[in-house]
Amino acid sequence: MAKKMVVFCGSDEPEKAYPPFMLAAGALASDMEVMLFFTMSGLNIVKKGGAENITLPNAPMSLSDFIETTKEQGVRLVACSAAFPIMNLQKEDIMDGVAMGGVATFLNEAKDADIIVTF
Repeated sequence: MAKKMVVFCGSDEPEKAYPPFMLAAGALASDMEVMLFFTMSGLNIVKKGGAENITLPNAPMSLSDFIETTKEQGVRLVACSAAFPIMNLQKEDIMDGVAMGGVATFLNEAKDADIIVTF
């Protein structure tokens, strides 16, 4: 049975926005199932045009490229719909390829995860 990693992405600070994607790439290389769950200011990472505004000097690639690469490789990206009103967002504000889910979605994934990481 494949191992699973769930990453709670709650911040758009560059030092916290990049590592989930770096970990996801490593987990994929180890044949793990990966879900990244974005909430609060972390939703800015998956907001249309949001990743372009988050940069980290000397990062191996842009955050937008990390997102596209991990999506292409099968990482599941989930935006926390419960935080939309708090962040003044609508479903249409979120980039294509990102699923919507709430607290129950995170909890259901986390209860079966082998690794849970928060940023």
